[in-house]
Amino acid sequence: MPAKNKEQEKEMLEWIGNVLGEPIPGNVSYEDYLKDGVVLCNLINKIAPGSVKKIQTKGSNFQLMENIQRFQAAIKKYGVPEEEIFQTADLFERRNIPQVTLCLYALARITQKHPEYTGPALGPKMAEANKREFTEDQLRASEGHLNLQMGFNKGASQSGLGSFGNSRHM
Repeated sequence: MPAKNKEQEKEMLEWIGNVLGEPIPGNVSYEDYLKDGVVLCNLINKIAPGSVKKIQTKGSNFQLMENIQRFQAAIKKYGVPEEEIFQTADLFERRNIPQVTLCLYALARITQKHPEYTGPALGPKMAEANKREFTEDQLRASEGHLNLQMGFNKGASQSGLGSFGNSRHM
């Protein structure tokens, strides 16, 4: 299991705070802040309004775990790849907090693919398609060149290779 990364967690909390427009309480741990799923649901609702209709702010563990599941369903719909989404127990039972962090980084990355999202960005900018346009003349310019895949081998031969199937003598 990957080790917890305090730097990444701090960066993630800052991003969440910036997106939500509210400071992160300094007296609460990363896991505790995210555990009940309320922050996560608010986060995805801020990124993609209306993603999570019902958020349980208090209740049994089961009800709070539903927040996490609603968040997971919402980010999947938003475009976060399934293999990057953490399991509910990873967060709720603190089984794999680094996976939670990776999932949130994935969400932050995916926001870049949504032009309607204008909030704070996190992480490297995602690559976009780089469509190239060539003129007919540019495309034809290479036709006169013989490349090495066309059978011209500049005098190289297979002499000295020995016949196939022989063992190599060392």
